[in-house]
Amino acid sequence: MSTWENCEAVERHPDRVGGAWVFRGTRVPIAALFENLRDGAPIEEFLAWFPGVERSQVDAVLDSEAVAARSPRR
Repeated sequence: MSTWENCEAVERHPDRVGGAWVFRGTRVPIAALFENLRDGAPIEEFLAWFPGVERSQVDAVLDSEAVAARSPRR
């Protein structure tokens, strides 16, 4: 199962954004969040650059990733 299957802050549709996981209600890929964080952008700047994304969605994505990182691989 994907890390994102149970995260209500994200969605994906095969006919939108190439089927990438995006923040629900937007066309902003969640990968954009991780790329910006990797490059040193604070979350507040990411939210300013992508106004359709809400802070609660970012928090949910980061929480889901943290849970997945702590889970043992099967």
